[in-house]
Amino acid sequence: MKHEWRKKEKLYYIPKTKAELVNIESMKFIQIKGEGNPNEEAFSEVVGALYSVAYTIKMMPRNNVEIPRYFEYVVYPLEGLWDLKEEARNKDSFDKSELIYTIMIRQPEFVTEDIFKDAIKIVKRKKPNKLLDKVEFSTIEDGLCVQMMHIGHFDEEEKTFKVMKKYCEENNLALRSKVHREIYISDFRKTEQSKLKTVLRYMVEKG
Repeated sequence: MKHEWRKKEKLYYIPKTKAELVNIESMKFIQIKGEGNPNEEAFSEVVGALYSVAYTIKMMPRNNVEIPRYFEYVVYPLEGLWDLKEEARNKDSFDKSELIYTIMIRQPEFVTEDIFKDAIKIVKRKKPNKLLDKVEFSTIEDGLCVQMMHIGHFDEEEKTFKVMKKYCEENNLALRSKVHREIYISDFRKTEQSKLKTVLRYMVEKG
């Protein structure tokens, strides 16, 4: 039976539209680090490079590449860790060109560094892309987090962040970092902006 993250991992990907405390264990990702406005073409190219690797890994057994403990699965959604350049932190206005990001796609537990490297070789051979040299394999553990489902345009996320920060204040929680995670549940190329679903997460600590 195919592993479907929407059904099997609702805690991580289909949270409520109210703030909640969760513990996020160690997960494997393929990722690219960059900076700049996510509405520009350069960002779309980053996303395209990541998906080309993600789907190559998924299809490797069908192309006669043996992967131990492999199981059928739905490719995980796109995610991003977002921050601002240091010089932009104290400005009154927000400029998207000053964003710093790590864009990623989670991988099943059976994916190893060697499998990732093999996938990169396959993509380079079949669909060359200069960004493939920037793709990294990593393991990340967010730990204790406050998360909430944001429904609506990306530019309206601040209202959801305010709810999350209020929850932290009421529950004696402090942000561990100004970096936040976004998980894009909706396909933003096909979904009406007012109906976009995005998981928002802050890494927190008690007290």
